[in-house]
Amino acid sequence: MKKPNHKYIFVIGGVMSGVGKGIAVSSIGTLLTAKGYKVNLVKVDPYLNVDAGTMHPTEHGEVFVLNSGLETDQDMGNYERFLGRDLAPDDYITSGMVYKHVIDKERALEFGGKCVDAKQIRDEIVHRLEHAAKVNKSDISIIEIGGTIGDYQNVMFMEAARVFKTYHSSDVIFMMVSYLPTPGSIGEMKTRPTQNAERQLASYGINTDFIIGRASTPIDKKRKEKIASACNIRPERVISAPDIKSIYDVPVNFEKDHLAEQLLEALDLPRTKTNDSFKAWTKMAQGIKSDKGKQVHIGVVGKYFNSGDFILSDAYLSVLEAIKFSAYAVGVKPIIHTVNSRDFEEKNIDYSTLDQYDGIIVPGGFGETGIEGKLNVIRYARERNIPYFGLCYGMQLMVIEYARNVLGLAGAHTDEINPKSPHLVIDIMPDQKKKLAEGNYGGSMRLGLYPAKLTKDSIAQEAYSYFAGKKLPKATTVIKERHRHRYEVNQKYIERLEKGGLVFSGKSPDGTLMEIAELPRSVHPFFLGTQFHPEFMARPLAPHPLFTEFMKAAKAMMVF
Repeated sequence: MKKPNHKYIFVIGGVMSGVGKGIAVSSIGTLLTAKGYKVNLVKVDPYLNVDAGTMHPTEHGEVFVLNSGLETDQDMGNYERFLGRDLAPDDYITSGMVYKHVIDKERALEFGGKCVDAKQIRDEIVHRLEHAAKVNKSDISIIEIGGTIGDYQNVMFMEAARVFKTYHSSDVIFMMVSYLPTPGSIGEMKTRPTQNAERQLASYGINTDFIIGRASTPIDKKRKEKIASACNIRPERVISAPDIKSIYDVPVNFEKDHLAEQLLEALDLPRTKTNDSFKAWTKMAQGIKSDKGKQVHIGVVGKYFNSGDFILSDAYLSVLEAIKFSAYAVGVKPIIHTVNSRDFEEKNIDYSTLDQYDGIIVPGGFGETGIEGKLNVIRYARERNIPYFGLCYGMQLMVIEYARNVLGLAGAHTDEINPKSPHLVIDIMPDQKKKLAEGNYGGSMRLGLYPAKLTKDSIAQEAYSYFAGKKLPKATTVIKERHRHRYEVNQKYIERLEKGGLVFSGKSPDGTLMEIAELPRSVHPFFLGTQFHPEFMARPLAPHPLFTEFMKAAKAMMVF
């Protein structure tokens, strides 16, 4: 039997951004994977940044790092979590990448003296999408074009999508994710903005095949028929996507509407049965949104919490999701509290407000804003035996706090904040000093997957001896985790810190870089930090072992 041609699904936003294209793409990928097809998901970001690494999290959300070290949009994190596997750098494209590559080729005379114009940009986009499919050896590519229809930054990507349809007519379909507002003063769901978005899409030479209607409530039959008639599609291809309690319910709801089967029909692919793996997903989705189980209160201490709830969830997205996965794994319901670190820099601080938390997390970040507040919180958690989990910067601050208040190294600090400190327990890596001196900031940190060797009988090794809740047949000795940082524990202070009681339970294979720091259980129920970002590796059906161990410790606090 001849293998079908590779298929492409382009997902485009209509009316407004931020309505869930990424979750829709992730959910469709989950469903088609459960149907037995190999799927690759591609995120197209139209901005001119070469990658997402230099953008502020309060404006663009968290920066998600792939195994390769590529700094990407947060949607890539959702893709990995929903698919349950790692993605390749070929699955991420920005306008900056495309333009830079074409200009570099022109400077190297690779166009043979030809005039370089928009056509070369379009062709480079087409090439990258085809290459991503080839590298992944997938059956179906689902391509999310960031922003909305009409954004001038998207013009070349729309043109590339049109070319795909022109030359691969039966192998390409388009889906629009559009918002249907229900104005409070009117009380009626309005379809006209979606109709107008479809007309604007048609002006690019593209006609949609499916419409996912995001709204506060389900779309009724009458409005589905109205949208279908105006947009020249069948009513059953207007998919209702109302607001829900958990994003992990989206694939379940799409399955009820037989979206995967309709997509396979539109792509002329065999409509296979959903395999058993989707049962585990459905069970997980029910568990995460359930109100049953004891409540565990987790305080997440950061500096981006004065920008509104929407930005908050984006700035620390992977951390918040990792907490949920591990809470479900240990059978508790997490109540996540946002704690502004700046509130603990005031005089006459009431630290007793921290006693309400069963566990405290200090996630990654950069800069000096709120740093003393974080150090004060860390000290309180250590002295009051509140489970503490520090991520990247959170580990570095944990080491600084320990050096100051246990070892008595007054003024201990990080070179990032106070280069003149008498005790730089956190210092910049030598190769990073050269990069900063040259003004090389973008994509120049220690990025991506690196190995670490675990100390025998440590909390870290105990945690990693379990995977997805099951004990491994033998103890884990080497792990691999994703990094995003410039600063490390200063080797000059490692011996003093260890003699003072701090255990470096994870180190680089050559023993020079400290990857995990912890206090023994005999001293503290859970006081552990990682130089890497474990949240990037957490999956709904495979929670990260360190988050799970932290949640176990937090759960145990409820007994006392």
